[in-house]
Amino acid sequence: MISSRYSTGRGHNLPTMTNETPTDPYIFTTDLLPLDPRFLPPLANGLLGWRVYCDIMHMGGLYNGEGGECHRANLPSPLAVRMEIEEDETAGPVQHSYSLDTHTGIFTHSLRTANVMASQLLYAHRHHPNLLVMEVLLVRQGTSQEPIRVKLDSRFKPRSDDVVFQSEPQYKGGSYIHGQTITPEVPGDVCPAVHLIWTPIPTALSLLADQTQSRWGFVVTVAGDKESAQAHYDTGLELMANGNLRPTHLRAWEELWAGSKLELIGPEEFSRALIGCMFYLLSAFPSLHEVPGHFGGVSPGGLSNGGSGQDYWGHVFWDQDIWMYPSIGLFYPQLARTVLEYRVRTLNGAKHNAEKQGYKGLKFPWESAVSGREVCPEDIYGQQEIHINGDVTLAFQHYLYLTQDLSMFTEGRGSEVIWGVADYWVSRVTWSPEEQSYLILGVMPPDEYYHNVNNSVYTNTVAKISLAFAVELASLLNYPAPKEWKQIADKIKIPFDQEHNYHPEYDGYKKGQFVKQADTVMLGYPLGLAMPPKVRRNDLEFYEAVTDPSGPAMTWGMFAVGWLELGEVERAQNLLKKSFKNIQGPFQVWSESSDGSGAVNFLTGMGGFLQAVLFGYTGFRVQKDCLAFAPLFPDDISQLCIRGISYLGNKMDWLFRGQEVHIILREGAKHAGSTKPCALQVVLKNSGTKIPLISGKPVTFPREPGLICKVDGDLRYWPM
Repeated sequence: MISSRYSTGRGHNLPTMTNETPTDPYIFTTDLLPLDPRFLPPLANGLLGWRVYCDIMHMGGLYNGEGGECHRANLPSPLAVRMEIEEDETAGPVQHSYSLDTHTGIFTHSLRTANVMASQLLYAHRHHPNLLVMEVLLVRQGTSQEPIRVKLDSRFKPRSDDVVFQSEPQYKGGSYIHGQTITPEVPGDVCPAVHLIWTPIPTALSLLADQTQSRWGFVVTVAGDKESAQAHYDTGLELMANGNLRPTHLRAWEELWAGSKLELIGPEEFSRALIGCMFYLLSAFPSLHEVPGHFGGVSPGGLSNGGSGQDYWGHVFWDQDIWMYPSIGLFYPQLARTVLEYRVRTLNGAKHNAEKQGYKGLKFPWESAVSGREVCPEDIYGQQEIHINGDVTLAFQHYLYLTQDLSMFTEGRGSEVIWGVADYWVSRVTWSPEEQSYLILGVMPPDEYYHNVNNSVYTNTVAKISLAFAVELASLLNYPAPKEWKQIADKIKIPFDQEHNYHPEYDGYKKGQFVKQADTVMLGYPLGLAMPPKVRRNDLEFYEAVTDPSGPAMTWGMFAVGWLELGEVERAQNLLKKSFKNIQGPFQVWSESSDGSGAVNFLTGMGGFLQAVLFGYTGFRVQKDCLAFAPLFPDDISQLCIRGISYLGNKMDWLFRGQEVHIILREGAKHAGSTKPCALQVVLKNSGTKIPLISGKPVTFPREPGLICKVDGDLRYWPM
């Protein structure tokens, strides 16, 4: 029996989320482009990416250079084209407008005179990731009957410093070049090939005297072999001929947004920032329908950046697993799985790294490309920033708790990752008879201002978590877990200062020393280390006071999550607002540092910002047996709507409004992995009230802590 305070509706939708903002927050529009070209909007689709108007593009997984010289290969972009109108005194002034429509992933440059409306559209095709597209539309204005001509100013040159190209005969009217990178990532390996076919772009387009409008389409195909390149080019031509090129792209973005909307009613800058973050993060991931096995991981600067010496060379860091992955995993288990599969494909490289260091098991590289071998240009990071191993396993744990998809760990070989990392920790720790604990010596913590320190509290904690998870997974899969896994997990040292009642960053850390970024404060979230609220508060206060204000953008999101845990809404919000300094207008592009320097477009910072909302405002915590929640957000946000949360094969839409929470379990939602949707219920913490979730029937209850779990779930555990 459900009390009158709680209700299940008969309708099939959540209460309407009203929005009084007259402008569409999904469309970023300006009359003037940013002076710094780095802040032009990046367009990507998980495989291809480039910055509009830039003469360089990139392909995921395509690198040039050996070891520390390895970097994402620069490819020439045939779409490096700017549209201009030929001067006509009778047409009057030219009005320019530039917009990025994040509903559709289309960048549009519009020119308007008294005689013509000209539109140039650019997009990375969302459903067919091997295609980049440019469309030009000319529409006659007024009564003029004269021919109208627009110029297409191209910076394209069919050459690259990273690929030795040679020309092929035209293919179905398309220009064609192919080549191989110059140097393989691993000595002796074959250099990867790349093939480009594109529709030749003229220097000008004309609207004839008898035409009221005309449209042109241009496609670029990039692939790793001749057969694929030609097949994808054929697809592009066919779609263009039957009028389905843009509609198929639009439907793919519509499907993505239907599964992952994050909207609020509050400050406009906040709303636009969230939308921009979701758009750019989704752009870095593959299509929902792409065949698994080709995803090259997510780099801090996305696919639009990463050439030699630029934006971390396009390498994959812990940023992918800790900062970007959690938000994607909460919406799309199938996309989250692509991150895990990327790590599985690099198992051999991780084994090589461990052996090179003299240890057993797997050592995932601090900077990863294709092979999984270390490609960091500076040895110290690859040698000492070993917390990456725990970060990788945390993503696998998160996936299992959200999906219960054991196939990822059996047929998908995820168990090899978990157990290989556990074996590494066993060989890496040192037993201290004096302290009666296991130590990890000579490391660099996430705070890279310090190196060669002992017992980084973050590193030791992720080691503890990954060892405990290895034991848990072994039990699920009936695998004989070595007894050392549990012994070390139970007795690894977690530094703690009894006098000041806080966690020092590492052995010998002096309270008040300057730190680079979020490190120890991440023990509470995302690591979930149990501690009294007073200790959590002390960690936040002590490190907030000494964190570099010019540090990387993701840091303040972690402080915000921590303060929200403690009910300090205003303090959390003030810290989160610091992130806005890293957003460069008008296209919501993020820079790594607040002064505009560092990596661009900084997906890591976006990931931290998104987590502050998705896991901070909601209090979502992915636990072994439940998805916990504890909503709390500032007064200037009247509504928060999150559509598409995935849990145990189900899709849920949430609306937080005033003092109420509304949830609807979607009907007929597709589930990911091998798991079937589980019957779910809401359990409220204060009263213990249980509310079943039934597909298509909204439920409403007071805004208080609770959890989502199986109807037959174990409710004994409550997160702090």
